[in-house]
Amino acid sequence: MDICRRFAKFTGLFMKNDSLTSFLNLVLAGLVILCVLFGVLSIWQVHRQRSDQSVVEIQRLNFQVASMRAQSLLNDTIQYNATAKSPELAQIIQSVQPATTAAK
Repeated sequence: MDICRRFAKFTGLFMKNDSLTSFLNLVLAGLVILCVLFGVLSIWQVHRQRSDQSVVEIQRLNFQVASMRAQSLLNDTIQYNATAKSPELAQIIQSVQPATTAAK
């Protein structure tokens, strides 16, 4: 049983038609263009998401540094107020501290 000869007859029937071959080539070209387009869009989206994620990470780190500086300044102010006993500083410290710390 010769399969190659039957396959050659089968493709010969369909590939002799020039309009059908042209149409299939156009469909194939369109699919290739769509695949390339979707690939480029996918790469662009991943790049944009990674850059957005790095910006968010930098902002989070900046917030942590600012928060630590503010907490350090508050601790220094509390220590200074323990020795100086300023009513204005006591009022500012009380307004800045969270409700759980002020209740203690």
